[in-house]
Parts: sequence; structure tokens; C-alpha cells
Amino acid sequence: MTHFLMRERSHDPFDILFRDFFNSNANFNTLNEVKHPHPVDIFEDPQGLHFEIACTGLSKEDINIDIEGDILKVSYSRPKGDDTPDSEDRTYLAKSIARRSFNLGYKVATRFDLTQATASMQAGLLHISIPFAEASKPRSLKIK
Repeated sequence: MTHFLMRERSHDPFDILFRDFFNSNANFNTLNEVKHPHPVDIFEDPQGLHFEIACTGLSKEDINIDIEGDILKVSYSRPKGDDTPDSEDRTYLAKSIARRSFNLGYKVATRFDLTQATASMQAGLLHISIPFAEASKPRSLKIK
């Protein structure tokens, strides 16, 4: 929200440069080139690691989930020229639903078992659950 407010007030290129100088994530973009991160919640509970990824307007067939070693990759590529939701006969008063491609990648710690990961879609959210690896669960050792 702060970023939005700063964008509204800072129109001068010097203001943008000055603002972005103190922003460690900035690439010194102009106002038209600001990249918005894709909405993702990542949390851990007693069952393991969980990802909730916003996929508004997408079906499960649209999304690719790949596991390569300890990397979890989630992506969607919007077809070129696909303006299905946007129609030429519409006059938008507000347009803020993101319908853009995304390509997310996460390195998952070895204490989680990516081979046992599960995924489901519900109410526009992609849920990915990764349980703890057996080797990382608490255990007791017997003294010899």
C-alpha cells in the first residue's frame, strides 16, 4: 500500500530515483515498468509447509506445477492475444483483476518431502501442501 501511495505522489524522475535508491528491491524502474509480485501465502504448521497461490479466473488445467530436485515451480502462461475477459464492447470503470502470466520458483528445505506434495484448487486459490520428511521428524535414540 505504501508503494502505491508513493507512486501517486512521485511523478518526477528524480523523485522515483530517490525513492528507489532506498528500496532494496527496486531496479530503478519508471512508473510504467513497476512489476507487481504475484500474491502468495507461505506458512508452516504441524503437518508441513503450505503454499496458497492466488489463481483468480484460472482452472487447474491452466496451471503447471513442476518439482525439480528441491525446487518447486508453479507457472501459468497467458496465451498471446488472449483477451477473453476483456471485450471491446466493455467500458471499464475499474479494472484491477490481474490476468497475467506468472512463474514462481521456491527452494524447499530438505526437512520437507517434496515427493509427497499434494495440490488442490478451491475458490480461486491453489493449495500446495508438502509434509515433513520422515528423517526430520523427532525421534529418540537408545544408548548402546
